[in-house]
Amino acid sequence: MNRNVLTGALLLSVMAIAFWVKPAQAANEYATVINVKPNYVNVQVPRHRNECQTVEVPIYSNYGGQASTGDTLFGALIGGALGNQVGGGKGKDAATILGAIIGADVANKRAVTGQRQIVGYRQEENCRKISFHETQERLKNYRITYEFNGIQATSFTHNQYKVGDRIPVTVSIQAN
Repeated sequence: MNRNVLTGALLLSVMAIAFWVKPAQAANEYATVINVKPNYVNVQVPRHRNECQTVEVPIYSNYGGQASTGDTLFGALIGGALGNQVGGGKGKDAATILGAIIGADVANKRAVTGQRQIVGYRQEENCRKISFHETQERLKNYRITYEFNGIQATSFTHNQYKVGDRIPVTVSIQAN
């Protein structure tokens, strides 16, 4: 027999068998929901809040301001005494005068610079942003139990079904 004839006969036989044998059929049917249970999951959600408090802030003032006459004279005397120790003759007189001038100037500048002193307080609101995480319970899905022709099955879904709802199911029969 010719090889082409044999191949053709074999192909024709396979096609005939395929025509007579029906593949597994699938049909859409409806089942009835008999139980619904929501499933939740805990999630961490970032949150922020402002925390404020009232604080007392010191008010500063420079102590002094202008030298008193006594401070200026005392500075001039000390400066003059130190200047008198330097030099000799007319140079000694010039050093004494220059020392008195410098001493008076130092006393005056020291009084103007002064020291910072707290003279009172004012209230001020001090705020800061606080970050934290809050645990929240969120819906994950629903576990539904349904019945079709006396057979019960369970599935997870995001659809919110109620007991008694009819839901589409795919039923297929396949021989092993």
